[in-house]
Amino acid sequence: MKHLIDPTDLTKVETDQIISLAEDIISNPDNYNEKMRHRKLATLFYEPSTRTRLSFTSAMMELGGNVLGFSDAKSSSVSKGETVQDTVRVVGCFADVIAMRHSIEGAPLAAAEVSEVPIINAGDGSHSHPTQTLTDLLTIKCELGHIDGITIGFCGDLRFGRTVHSLIKALSRYNGIKVVLIAPDELRLPDYIKQDVCDRMGVAYKEVSTIEEVMGELDVLYMTRVQKERFLDEDEFDRVKDSFVLDANKMSLAKEKMAVLHPLPRVNEILPEVDADPRAAYFRQVRNGKYVRMALITKLLEWKNDPEHGMPEHEGEIIDPALRCTNKKCICNNEKVKPRFHISENGTVRCWYCDSKVK
Repeated sequence: MKHLIDPTDLTKVETDQIISLAEDIISNPDNYNEKMRHRKLATLFYEPSTRTRLSFTSAMMELGGNVLGFSDAKSSSVSKGETVQDTVRVVGCFADVIAMRHSIEGAPLAAAEVSEVPIINAGDGSHSHPTQTLTDLLTIKCELGHIDGITIGFCGDLRFGRTVHSLIKALSRYNGIKVVLIAPDELRLPDYIKQDVCDRMGVAYKEVSTIEEVMGELDVLYMTRVQKERFLDEDEFDRVKDSFVLDANKMSLAKEKMAVLHPLPRVNEILPEVDADPRAAYFRQVRNGKYVRMALITKLLEWKNDPEHGMPEHEGEIIDPALRCTNKKCICNNEKVKPRFHISENGTVRCWYCDSKVK
């Protein structure tokens, strides 16, 4: 059975099939308004969400299906101490597919280990957000007409930004991708992403300190919020913050045909004056999220009993009771799941659930 926990759970072929289906849904919506009739999606959102939860709900409704679930874990049996795995065992009796958002990293993976229906990771902590990645890929395809060969700049919080990590993983499978990393020193992309994804997959990348120095090279600028709370020194934040704010002056340096993306919500990293620019694609990106989730739900249920579309095999699994994940926000440190580990490309031992380095 196919789940979507990480972007790499989908092959490139499967990813492209979902994007192509989403494009057809955009062009021919009436062909799909009964596609999920009598089917049910459960949305288990353990932390607040606006865009993602409503996007899933809207997607299932436009497919003719029904939605159940909760948007606040306090209103569920979680408040009584029920584990993630027990919750999905129960909810799987009522629903055909489950979308889960959780603040604990690895929770959707733990759910998938016991679930009898497909699990969709709708975001787990700062770890992964694969449906946002599919949204981003669809938006790039719609805006530029292709994904291969693009130069994409990621700007802002690249250290903790799960959307950035997920999209770099997905783009590494396409040809000729060039990545530009625009961030303050405190929020640089983690080394393990550079090593295990960019270096291993041959993705060219460079790191810079300002948007202006690379704006003219970019086909896509992916903005994220630089969070003040990530800085130990407030003066340092004040020094760098304006370097990562997109305004009309910076847009004047960009190509005539490029796209600005943002996973939203924004605070002040894109000024309102940019919204009227035809290259500002972030609100079209929100709409694309609905279409790509419609395509994903359709494909996961289509693939459910197809042995050709199972989960990828993970090599290098380690079961060692002496090892411990050091991430306090990992599922294996919060619920009774079996700790599991794997060896990354450079020989580092990492947690199976959250990818944190094991010391």
